[in-house]
Amino acid sequence: MLASLVMACGRTNSVRDRPEINVATAANLTRAFAEVGQAFERQTGIHVTYSFGATAQLAQQIEHGAPYDVFAAADTDHVDQLARKGLVIPETRAIYARGKLVLWVPDGRVPVDTPQDLTRAEVTHLAIANPQFAPYGQAAVETLKTLRIWDAIQPKVVFAQNVSMATQYAATRNADAAFTALALVYDQGGRKIQIAENLHQPIDQAIAVVRGSRRQDEARKFVEFVLSAPAKQILKRYGYE
Repeated sequence: MLASLVMACGRTNSVRDRPEINVATAANLTRAFAEVGQAFERQTGIHVTYSFGATAQLAQQIEHGAPYDVFAAADTDHVDQLARKGLVIPETRAIYARGKLVLWVPDGRVPVDTPQDLTRAEVTHLAIANPQFAPYGQAAVETLKTLRIWDAIQPKVVFAQNVSMATQYAATRNADAAFTALALVYDQGGRKIQIAENLHQPIDQAIAVVRGSRRQDEARKFVEFVLSAPAKQILKRYGYE
C-alpha cells in the first residue's frame, strides 16, 4: 500500500513539475494544432494547453492581461496590432501558414456546387463565422461581395462565434452549408468547394510570443517548432500552405 502511495505521489509530482505553456489559438487550428502540440511535447517534454477562439476575441483577452504564452492567430493584423502596443515580442512574430477557405455542404442536402448556388431557394441557412472577430468569416463575406451576391444571401446567414462553431452548425444540420477552413473538414464527407484566393484577401496566419509570458524560453521553443519542417508537414496535411 505504501509503495502504491509513493508511486501515485510520484506521478502527481511528475505531472505538476512538467513544463507547460498556454497558447491562444485561432479556432481554425483546432485539429491541426492538436497534432502539432503532441509532436512538440514528444520532442521537448513541454506540454501545450490551447485556448481556442476567434482571433479578435483572443487578441482582446491578451490586451486585458490573459495569461497566454503564445498567440497563434488566423491573420497577421491582430498580431501586428499587439506588437505595436508592446504586447507581443516583435522578433518572434512570423507567418506560419496560409489558410484555405472552403464552402462545405456536409451531405449533399442542398444542390450547391458553386458559391453562386447559395442564392437558390433550397438554401435557407448559411453558417459564417462572425466577420467582426474571425478572419475566415471576413474572407467569406469578402467572397460573397466580390461575387456580387452578398445582398441576396445575407438574409440566410447565421453568424457563429468562430469558424469551428460555423462548421458545427452545418454538421448538426442547423445550417445547410458553411464557409469554413479546409483544415476543419479536409477529411469529412460532403462537398468541399475551395474558394479562389482572388475572391478575398489571403488568409496569412501569424504567431508570436506574448510579452507577458512567464515561460519565455518554452514559448519561443514552441514558435520555433511551429516553423520547423515537422510541423509544416503536419499543417500541410490539413490543407495549409
